[in-house]
Amino acid sequence: MCTVTYLPLGGGDFIFTSNRDESPSRNTIGPKEYIENDVKLVYPKDELAGGTWIGLSENQRLVCLLNGGYEIHEREFSYRISRGIIVKQILVSDDAVNFINELELDGVEPFTLVMIDWMRSLEAYELVWTGKQKDFRKLDNKPSIWSSSTLYTQEMNNLRKDWFRDWLEQNEEMNQSSILNFHLDASHGDEISLKMKRPYVETVSITSVKKKDKVLEMQYFDVLKNETSLLSYQNKAKDSKPTNVIPIIAKNI
Repeated sequence: MCTVTYLPLGGGDFIFTSNRDESPSRNTIGPKEYIENDVKLVYPKDELAGGTWIGLSENQRLVCLLNGGYEIHEREFSYRISRGIIVKQILVSDDAVNFINELELDGVEPFTLVMIDWMRSLEAYELVWTGKQKDFRKLDNKPSIWSSSTLYTQEMNNLRKDWFRDWLEQNEEMNQSSILNFHLDASHGDEISLKMKRPYVETVSITSVKKKDKVLEMQYFDVLKNETSLLSYQNKAKDSKPTNVIPIIAKNI
């Protein structure tokens, strides 16, 4: 939930990839299909809070969470609701834009949320909650990168944007394997690399979603276990058929 890239591919297709930087002791359940409010969802689950940082909905929607707003904040002792639960609320909503516009966030820890919706056409949105201010906007459909403000300073964030810009220049034909290798890069040091490793926080998993025509694929790499799974969907998440795979990118890990 701490480093995210979005690659629109044209024709309504895209690749969306998220690194989860978290305590390795915080348990996670790999991606599964769930039915919530009569809506089929697919997401990896945070075992402690029951929410998720990235998920797909049969409402033709992807929602992804990053910790923190525009800058680092002081944590309060407790909060009204987990941010990962809000991700699921948006996934099941009939009209996500209207739901977010009316969403009451007082008592919620600051966060940044990215939503990709392809019900009518491919659209990208960003929601930032600072703890006091809610900013919700439609994004230009262009390659983008986000880094969590709770882990990365503005200087680090800018440096990562430079790396992403370099990657784009070197990868005119964007594909999932290449962007996964970008997210697996640990060559810039433990503190700042895309695949980071600090004393109490590290990249524990990488989730990548690819949409191609009517097919959706969610690839989930458990960094700690060095295990990868792939979920494929035809048209909607309700048609998902999970299978275990060993992708090329796992060979160099």
